[in-house]
Amino acid sequence: MAPFYEHLCAELRWPVDCTKLAAMRERNAAKLAELRAAVDDAEQNAGETEVRDAAQAVADHLARIGDRPAAAAAYADAESRTASSGAKADMLFAQARLAMLYGEWPRVAALLAKARAVCDAGGDWEHKNRLKVYEATLAMYRRDLKRAADLLLDATATFTTGELFSYERCVAYAAATAAVALDRVSLKKRVLDSPEVLSSIHNHPALEQLVNSLHACRYGDFFRAFVGAADFVKGDVFLSAHARYYQRELRLVAYGQFLEAYKSVTLDSMAKAFGVGPDFLDEDLAGFIVAGRLPAVIDRDSGVVATRRPSAKNALFAEAIRKGDLLLNRVQKLARVIDVE
Repeated sequence: MAPFYEHLCAELRWPVDCTKLAAMRERNAAKLAELRAAVDDAEQNAGETEVRDAAQAVADHLARIGDRPAAAAAYADAESRTASSGAKADMLFAQARLAMLYGEWPRVAALLAKARAVCDAGGDWEHKNRLKVYEATLAMYRRDLKRAADLLLDATATFTTGELFSYERCVAYAAATAAVALDRVSLKKRVLDSPEVLSSIHNHPALEQLVNSLHACRYGDFFRAFVGAADFVKGDVFLSAHARYYQRELRLVAYGQFLEAYKSVTLDSMAKAFGVGPDFLDEDLAGFIVAGRLPAVIDRDSGVVATRRPSAKNALFAEAIRKGDLLLNRVQKLARVIDVE
């Protein structure tokens, strides 16, 4: 991976080992010459399938060593030699992985959009299922945890994307994102009762305890598992950029679920249930309440947290008024058009 080594040295300001770099370049040049000779031989002595496979081998080698510009050109050449939607999707997936390696996420999005078009036009189920995992990875990076959870949970039963990450990692991502994105009923149905998730979630004890304690309303256990889940997110290449957001949203889910069962509760009893101090809980809840994320108020003098559930009738009335205004606006526009004609 000489090109990637050069990239890292430039990014991290490492001294370049010129001897090592020269040796890597020499090996890469020899391998590339061998692969290009195979392309020439296939063009002269073999059929279209063999030519395409030889051209793709060149592109795969360039992607494997991290040479982005050369790999993109080689994949374009290989794609021009094939009509198979599956082969085209594989090439787009390979380029997406290379773009992820360099953190080029806009390019990842563009490549996956092309892969979606290819799969919709005639892709098989395997490539469509693999595309779900790639799109879920992009959703995680974009902080769209609801979409990521839905796609990952759909993909666990037919996971074949081992080139991106392992099945165990896929289940861990599914559990981590589902804890934030799914309601309690959906969490039970899609995670805790899923044979695919149960077969592998024990490899990540903190995440297993997190989803179980959240569903069972064991909030003390939840906060103990919270630390391990936060460490998992902090150490992950796709989620680490959103570690603070993830921790905040996870606490919000737990607080909201707890307060949903009470009209009012003392701050001390809530702090005891979560295994934290009243001062920490008061400050944490206040931030969510001020931001409009929790429908509650805190009376610090009496030490009581009171919930303020929005009225269902008022919500329906406001929705009817909003839709009525939209309808009147459209009628007025239509009336003007008719008057002009």
